[in-house]
Amino acid sequence: MSESEALLKLKSSFTNAKALDSWMPSTAPCRGGEEEWSGVVCSEGIVTGLYINSLGLSGKIDVDALTELTGLRTFSVANNSFSGKTPEFSRLGGLRAIYLDKNQFSGEIPPGYFDEMGALRKLWFSNNKFRGRLPPSLFKLPHLTELHLESNQFNGTIPSFDQPTLVRLNLSSNKLEGEIPASLLRFNASSFSGNAGLCGKNLGVECRNAKASAANKNIHPPPPPHPAAENVDDSKKVIAAGVALSVMLVSIAIVVIIRIRRKRKAFKVLEKESVQAVEVRVSVPNKSRDVDVSRKASSSRRGSSHHGKNSGVGELVLVNGQKGVFGLPDLMKAAAEVLGNGGLGSSYKAMMADGVTVVVKRMKESSAMARDAFDTEVRRLGRLRHSNVLAPLAYHYRADEKLLVYEYIPGGSLLYLLHGDRGPSHDELTWPARLKIVQGIARGIGYLHTELAHLDLPHGNLKSSNIFISPENEPLISEFGFYTMINSANLAQALFAYKAPEAIQSGKVTPKCDVYCLGIIILEILTGKFPSQYLTNGNGGIDVVEWVASAFSEGRVTDLLDPEIASSTNSPGEMEQLLEIGRACTQSDPEQRLEMREAVRRIVEIQQSDGNMDARTSQNILPTLDHGCAENQESGKSHESVLDNFDNRISGR
Repeated sequence: MSESEALLKLKSSFTNAKALDSWMPSTAPCRGGEEEWSGVVCSEGIVTGLYINSLGLSGKIDVDALTELTGLRTFSVANNSFSGKTPEFSRLGGLRAIYLDKNQFSGEIPPGYFDEMGALRKLWFSNNKFRGRLPPSLFKLPHLTELHLESNQFNGTIPSFDQPTLVRLNLSSNKLEGEIPASLLRFNASSFSGNAGLCGKNLGVECRNAKASAANKNIHPPPPPHPAAENVDDSKKVIAAGVALSVMLVSIAIVVIIRIRRKRKAFKVLEKESVQAVEVRVSVPNKSRDVDVSRKASSSRRGSSHHGKNSGVGELVLVNGQKGVFGLPDLMKAAAEVLGNGGLGSSYKAMMADGVTVVVKRMKESSAMARDAFDTEVRRLGRLRHSNVLAPLAYHYRADEKLLVYEYIPGGSLLYLLHGDRGPSHDELTWPARLKIVQGIARGIGYLHTELAHLDLPHGNLKSSNIFISPENEPLISEFGFYTMINSANLAQALFAYKAPEAIQSGKVTPKCDVYCLGIIILEILTGKFPSQYLTNGNGGIDVVEWVASAFSEGRVTDLLDPEIASSTNSPGEMEQLLEIGRACTQSDPEQRLEMREAVRRIVEIQQSDGNMDARTSQNILPTLDHGCAENQESGKSHESVLDNFDNRISGR
């Protein structure tokens, strides 16, 4: 059965399917990589997602038809009128997201329903009429990131669930009871409210069983000691007390020594305070300060490099072996110089004895995230593989200090190339070079929005100082995925995405804040102006968004272009197209702002119209189709990473 036939068979199982009139036998659901049928998402001519939400659909969901869509990764029928038992989605082992919320599904979910759905990441069964116990197989899914079961009639206890990938959980408004498992204590009370029988620290409700047990001990005290015990020699008691006191004093001394050594191990540098000075004057200072790293490390090279989660708190944990194996002693013996101090902390350049040069970022505003959770997040970032993404190599964790290690890119940042030393590197920023850089940034940020779609801010700190340029003018995006690692009170000061208008007004962030940041970079590259949006004090730079909007209204668009590229032949039309995209990305109303996928598509079309697409770009028209991620390579399903980029967009999450 072809995909067209399968979808038409599925449509025939629905009632009131007038909204799917575009699903016609004479047409194809996917054509040339684009979606032709409403609610259908395609990748490389394969149907990967169905988003048929809020269409008044009812009837039966023909799972037999869905099994013919071998590339299907997302299925969403949210806010319709489907009812009855849960469809046999367990037959669709490749699904990564299911959205059945706001329907009338009912009945119990079989205990082993999710046994064959190991790829599932997002599950929304909220606002239905499901009942019975939570299926144990649900809590064994290895990659689950979002679980919404609120507003149903589930009862019984919550199974123990130790899944570090889970970032969103909502079990509220059910009939659950018992103690909340310790593995779920990281979620707040709203995830469990509306369950009268639940207890635990999250809800501030003491569990009765524990209280009753304590009361029972008071009612039935332990039996008195045997009379012989009272005959213990007093001298032995004195000796035992002396030994205990000695052990306690030695322990205190060890703790004090460790703390003193940790303080001595801290980087001793004078951090720069002016953001403008650091970000604009990026050239290496004449009197660079070396980081004091001439110290002994407590961990061995082998232990700090290979032990991973089991390694000690003071070790360096490798999460990406692309630059070889190195440990904390190697890093600490390297002479380093200060590169600057940004919103997330200080950065240092360090060359190790084997010649490998790295950048060490010291996160000063890191959250109190537990080590296991921090390890999970950084390892997820370290697994990312894309030609325009700079993934971390290693990390060092302490409760009061966290270091992230990256590969050093000698070409410098995009901000420095645009606004720093007007030397040969700046002269190479011709229009074709700038267009290539914009296209690479779009490809990279699209990939991040795919692989980090579970975050409200897949990047969060996208700006020209966090984009590094290779000698071939390939951009490398850095400092992404930090949204969950920073204290919530410091997010607005640390992440540039909070400069988006809606974030300034309400503090609320969405993936469209990253779209706004992409727009700022586009306007910065085209105009050559330093955006005042990068500064915290408002002194210096130009408000590029306001300036561009004013120029468009006054009909002087060509005045916006950097004079160094405005004279390029056969290019003004392409520059104006990119200006339009930058303007659309920086709309103050996020609803009027472009979606990330649409922005990428339009940028690539400009590249195509010029005929300058390189071989790699021509093979990967959209960044969401670039599957360098190790996870996708292991699964062998090259179109899987399309899912997370679009499910939030189309299903309105």
